[in-house]
Amino acid sequence: MAISTSIQALLAGEQVAGSKLSRKLLDELLAEGMLWVSSHGSRKSYRARDTEALKRFLMDKDESYRILEVNLTDSRASMAMGTGNSKLVTIRSCPGFPVNSYEPIECFLDEKPFMVNPQEGSFLFVSDWEKLTIPENVVVIGVENMENFRMIRKQRAFFEAYLTAHDFSNRILFVSRYPQSTDLRRWLCSIPNHYLHFGDFDLAGINIFLVEFQQYLGKERSSYLIPGDIESRLKAGSNKRYDEQYSYFKDIKSDVFELQQLIALIHRERKAYDQEGYICCHSNQTSD
Repeated sequence: MAISTSIQALLAGEQVAGSKLSRKLLDELLAEGMLWVSSHGSRKSYRARDTEALKRFLMDKDESYRILEVNLTDSRASMAMGTGNSKLVTIRSCPGFPVNSYEPIECFLDEKPFMVNPQEGSFLFVSDWEKLTIPENVVVIGVENMENFRMIRKQRAFFEAYLTAHDFSNRILFVSRYPQSTDLRRWLCSIPNHYLHFGDFDLAGINIFLVEFQQYLGKERSSYLIPGDIESRLKAGSNKRYDEQYSYFKDIKSDVFELQQLIALIHRERKAYDQEGYICCHSNQTSD
């Protein structure tokens, strides 16, 4: 894979005009908070917030970007010396996604019993994801932020209150879409379980759900976790992040009533709220 000159420029810390970047990739990088935005009249340019973080993100997203691990000015001969092959291998070395649970969930991996019950302070990584099956009464919750994913026990009361209020099973398998790939989505498409998306309460977070998940799973099998107290939480949210996202995601809409209400609320408050705010929920909080 050849790395575009615009990506090379971003990785070098340079400013790049928006017209030089693919819209799809640009939307992803903005949604992940990877870029600074500069406005010049009607034109916008972008610079990486952290070039090393951007490099890791690209390599996690697509292993074709592993060429970034090699100095881009190296000769083909030096690549061969470093890798054993003048053509970098593009087969992904670590497919799959992380799973977590705060109580034992009996699953099957390659038709053999597989108990998901990681000790606190750890989670599991399923590489043979195509061979993973779970009970049909388990709700799959996708957690966007890795801090929330690691600390699910601190959010247990929050999740259980929400699921009970919305008539979902309280048996939960938590998943994460990191490292970036389509593995998680492809697995979700292969199982009948309901998928509940727990992301940031901002336009970019909703866009991730609509584009990466709902359009593939459908409205019956996927939904966005919207806490009952989100209106009061948004009042304490970030104006800056809303303003940064507005021009890119201002037109997103949903024909799911509750999700469209959330979009309207975000526009009304002109703020965004991070899901990390729910990590320290007290046991007496409700989310109906």
